[in-house]
Amino acid sequence: MKNLWKASDAEKFAGALGECVYGSRLLGADPALVLHGGGNTSVKTREHDIHGEEVDVLHVKGSGWDLATIEPQGFAPLRLDAVKRLAELPSLSDIEMVNQLRLNLLDASAPNPSVEAILHACLPFAAVQHTHADAALALTNTVDGEQRVRALWGNSVVVVPYVMPGFDLALTCAQEFEKQASSDTVAMILMNHGVFTFGETTKEAYDQMIEVISQAEEYLQTTAGVDITSSASNADSRTGSGSTLSQAKLRKDLSEAANRSMLLVHSPNERAHQFVSRSDLADIASRGPATPDHIIRTKQFPMIGRDIDTFVSNYHQYFERNQSRFPDVQELDPAPRVVLDPDLGLLTAGTRIVDCEIASDIYLHTIDVIEASEGLGGFVALPESDLFEVEYWELEQAKLKKSGASPPLAGEVAVVTGSASGIGQACVNALLSQGAAVIGVDLNASATSDNPAFLELTADVTDRESLATAIDTGVRRFGGVDIVVAAAGIFGTTSQIADLALDEWEATLSVNLTGVSNVLHVTHPYLSLAPKGGRVVLIGSKNVPAPGKGAAAYSASKAAVTQLGRVAALEWANDGIVVNTIHPDGVFDTGLWSKELIEERAASYGLNVDEYKRRNLLGQEITSADIGELVTTVCTGAFLQITGAQIPIDGGSERVI
Repeated sequence: MKNLWKASDAEKFAGALGECVYGSRLLGADPALVLHGGGNTSVKTREHDIHGEEVDVLHVKGSGWDLATIEPQGFAPLRLDAVKRLAELPSLSDIEMVNQLRLNLLDASAPNPSVEAILHACLPFAAVQHTHADAALALTNTVDGEQRVRALWGNSVVVVPYVMPGFDLALTCAQEFEKQASSDTVAMILMNHGVFTFGETTKEAYDQMIEVISQAEEYLQTTAGVDITSSASNADSRTGSGSTLSQAKLRKDLSEAANRSMLLVHSPNERAHQFVSRSDLADIASRGPATPDHIIRTKQFPMIGRDIDTFVSNYHQYFERNQSRFPDVQELDPAPRVVLDPDLGLLTAGTRIVDCEIASDIYLHTIDVIEASEGLGGFVALPESDLFEVEYWELEQAKLKKSGASPPLAGEVAVVTGSASGIGQACVNALLSQGAAVIGVDLNASATSDNPAFLELTADVTDRESLATAIDTGVRRFGGVDIVVAAAGIFGTTSQIADLALDEWEATLSVNLTGVSNVLHVTHPYLSLAPKGGRVVLIGSKNVPAPGKGAAAYSASKAAVTQLGRVAALEWANDGIVVNTIHPDGVFDTGLWSKELIEERAASYGLNVDEYKRRNLLGQEITSADIGELVTTVCTGAFLQITGAQIPIDGGSERVI
């Protein structure tokens, strides 16, 4: 493992806390050391309180902060002496421990201190670092893990048997450190958990961490012939051979088990594909996680194959076997978070794309640990009683009780055509804001997006094959389709019927009508598998009930789309799919309307541009954002009981009313 410390970079961070921030970021930047909020760091300083008195302060990573991006305010400043005194108590519930830690903060606005704050306080060093390094876990998660740890590091490390994180772990570590530590001690190895290193400065603690983990990596290479630095997370991309329709069916079953819509994300990874193809997969993958910290994200073990009923039944039995020790806990949903399927590959589930990606990252590193441990004689996880204790930890249960309601479209997937601009883009933004993942389809798809819940793909809605390929890609990414918004459209040129060129007529109908028909055709199999029922929203036009001169092709195409939607509502009701049409009027902040066209249409009505934009009973301009908001409304709540409807959004039109 490469030491990344650079004195020139470290100098940019002021003081002992600044150095701790820098060292923490180095740890957090390496997923072989720390994954998604795991690990913690601390530094002890002397500072003045509000009375001007010097006090010893423990700055420890705050809950909710990620080491990779932590800032100084991400550390909770605690009165060191008071925290050390907590370790003198014979027992302390974790809820009360958190309370006591908060009572001893020097800044009431600081985040909750790490649950391992007492452990950090008790270690007699100014700087402490803690990781869940893959190489260390591969050593400890074997039948003879402690013997291997001793063989590698001898008496230079303190070895602590597995103890649940929290107060009990702090006491155990303090006791074992006092028994085993010497002047030669360089680290503390927590079995099935991770590594602590320390020093008088953060640099010393960091250097020692890199040295200890490098030794573990070398041991794995020479003893097991395993290069754990060649992580599965960096493997080449490879798509599973299973169909996206199979993935969507599995997503529906999984969502029903969870009693809410879930995304089911495919991880296109060569190492994952090789792992799921192992003949002993059912055995090694069902032993448990690499560290119990992961169980919150991945559950006890992944589902092998697609037998959701058996997985759910086994989970209920697991809960029943262990709940007697925790009679007040409520059973979590039994749906798997990781799926290993020989055809579909590695899949991860969650209501948010970030949850799926975290679970995927964790499991790719779990593959590294399992395969390395197998090279040392066999991977061994903790007993299920220990895993249950972490999964149903009172601190996690408390978080569940405090968590608010999810956005109305959390765990759902929407397809939006014409997503790169105008109404389509506004619908994308509105759907994302309500928790949906969105597959955008556009001829002019943007190259990148900062939002992992948005995948925009280039496709021509008039080309059914091109469209099908895009939808297939999107479904493999998110797992299915719940909502379709057909927003792609063109206005064409303003022409009287007598002057309308055939190619203009055909082009307008091709995009506005055939394009919608293609979208419906391609997405129907997925919509019929939507956990809450499929929803289709067609973007029509006020021109359907109230056409205007010079817009024959556009008006006819939108009228035809409206009729298409009515037929779809009739045909698809038995599939649980609702189909409704929205009729906007004059949405001028879209690509359909050039400055010249707006001026031309305003003049045809004898109005100036502002009057033309507000030519409705309410005197309001209708924007694309208004359409996006209405689309999300039509996809939720009571609208799920409405199909075949036509809904105007035009500020009130005398011609329509």
